Order: sequence, then structure tokens, then C-alpha cells
Amino acid sequence: MEKFPGLRSWNTSANLSTGDCSVEDNTYKCKFDEEFKYILLPVSYGIVCVVGLCLNLLALYVFLFRIKIWNASTTYMFNLAVSDTLYVISLPLLVYYYAKGDNWPFSVALCKIVRFLFYTNLYCSILFLLCISIHRFLGICFPLKSLQWGRVRYARRVSGVVWLVIITCQSPVLFFVTTSVRCETITCHDTSSKELFGQFIIYSSVMLVLLFCIPFLTIIVCYCLMTRKLLQPTQGTSRMSNSKKKSVKMIIIVLVVFIICFLPFHITRTLYYSFRSWDLSCETLNAINLAYKMTRPLASTNSCLDPILYFLVGQRFVKFAGHKMPMKTPNQKALESTPNTNTETSNNLDIIVKL
Repeated sequence: MEKFPGLRSWNTSANLSTGDCSVEDNTYKCKFDEEFKYILLPVSYGIVCVVGLCLNLLALYVFLFRIKIWNASTTYMFNLAVSDTLYVISLPLLVYYYAKGDNWPFSVALCKIVRFLFYTNLYCSILFLLCISIHRFLGICFPLKSLQWGRVRYARRVSGVVWLVIITCQSPVLFFVTTSVRCETITCHDTSSKELFGQFIIYSSVMLVLLFCIPFLTIIVCYCLMTRKLLQPTQGTSRMSNSKKKSVKMIIIVLVVFIICFLPFHITRTLYYSFRSWDLSCETLNAINLAYKMTRPLASTNSCLDPILYFLVGQRFVKFAGHKMPMKTPNQKALESTPNTNTETSNNLDIIVKL
């Protein structure tokens, strides 16, 4: 009885397809069916490139030329837009690569840069969404203290630290990622060579904990506390204030981005890396490989979903993009001038969360 089901058939098909070509040893014991990705990935990356580039260029234009006075949220959103733009401009290379059937005609350096930009954008998006969430959390739960800690100069310092941390943590990608020649095609790997794959797994696991698990858990805790605060009724009004409505929108958008883009990708990638060294059937390995390849485009769609955060949550962004803000009614003005603790807290909240 064979130890690995499908091993003999993989060797046979590999020998038939490669002929006399020199092929490096494959890490897998099975041959995966990946024909679907030569349609899925070029189409999905092409759509993300066009839509993401248009939306993020519009966002950068508004940030740079229409908004004169920035605050903390504006600063974080601008850096998020820069990260998304750098990533989407690299997607045409991947579209060409997968459309040609995993054939990389460019240099090894470009392969490293494209993979580096993917992971840099992925974790920059996570950390800047974390910064935006913490900023809103302080504005809702600690409005008076956030007047000090929510200033622009602090946001700029935090943004600089985020870029430094991400670039430092993702720089090993430039070392691990490489290309390999198989017959007349060149593969641009998104992991590493076979010899370094064990080290790459350790590195990826550390990044998973530091740059995804901890930020995600922090966001969940912040949102639970924010939701509890938002559900508390405000004295003197029966309706939810605009600041609270914007905060609810932000909670929904950020959670949608994490659930659609980040969570499935990290789950399937972890399983994908782990199962490569396990004694499992070829059917199981092929299924997890399929799931992982399907979630890679989802991870890229955050470049299209992030601008929605600017339009739906950013008051100044919407205003300077061409929409007029509604005028306050006399009743609202009278209500805001009422000198009670809850109203003062609500006004401070409006100041903190307003873009």
C-alpha cells in the first residue's frame, strides 16, 4: 500500500509534462489542479487595479488639494490611501504573470518588489485601520482625554512608526521571495525556495500573530466598548447624533473589510502552509490550495473597500469631494447649547470624530 495516495500519478504526470527539462524537486507530494487561477487571478487583479487606482487617486487628490486643515483621522486615512495606491500600481505585473500561466518575464528584483508591496499593503491597511479605530474609540469613550492625544502631530508620529514597523517586519520578504526556472517558464514564488521554506513558515507565523491577530483582537475589544457606549441614550434627545451614526458606519465598514479581506486570507494561508508538511490525501491538499488561491484576490480588494471608509465616514472628505453638509436646525443649535454633562460630552465627541 502506498504511503502517499496520488504520489505515483503525480510523478508520472510530471515526467510526461516536463520531458527532459530540469525541474527542481517539488515540495508537494501531489499535483494540484490550478487552471482556474489563470482566469480568476488576472480578472480579479485587473478589476482591483482599475477600481482601486481610480478611487485612491481621487482620495489622494481630495486629501492633498481640497482639505486644507487635517486632523488625526485625515492623517491616518491619507497614509492608508498611499499604501493602497502603491499596491494597485504593481498589479498589472501580476495580471500579465498569471495570464501567461505563471510565467514571469521580468527580473527577480521586480518579483521581490511585487510580493513585498502585497504584504506591505496588507499589514499597513490593518495597522492604519487599527489607528483609525483607536482614535474613534478614544473620541467616544474618553472624549476629553482624546482632545490631547488625538492631535495631528501625534497622528503623524504614529503613522511614521507604522510605516517603519511594517517596512522592517516585511523586509525579510525581499530575502525569501525568489524565482525558479521550469523548462521555458519562470515562476515568481510568493513564499520562498524549498530550502528556506521552514524558516519562511516561522517568519510568517510571527507576522500572523504580531500584525494580524493582535490588531484584530484590539479592534474587537475597542468596538465592543464603543458599541456599549453608543447604545447608551443621550440626555435631551431621542435620536442618535451624527457623530454616533458615523461611528456605527465606521464599525461596520472596518469589520466588513476584516471579515471579507483579511480573515479568510490568513486562515487559508495558515492551513495552506501547515498542510504542506502533513500526511494528508491529495484531495484535501488540493481543496485547501484552492481555498487559499481564492482568498488571495479577496485580500487585494481592501484597496477598493478602504476608500468607502473615506466617503461614508469622513465628513470633510465628503464635503470637499463635492457634497454639501446639511445645515443645523435652530432646535439642534439650542440643544447643543444646553449646559449639561451628557450634552457637553456629546459635543466633545462631535469634535473628536468629525473629519
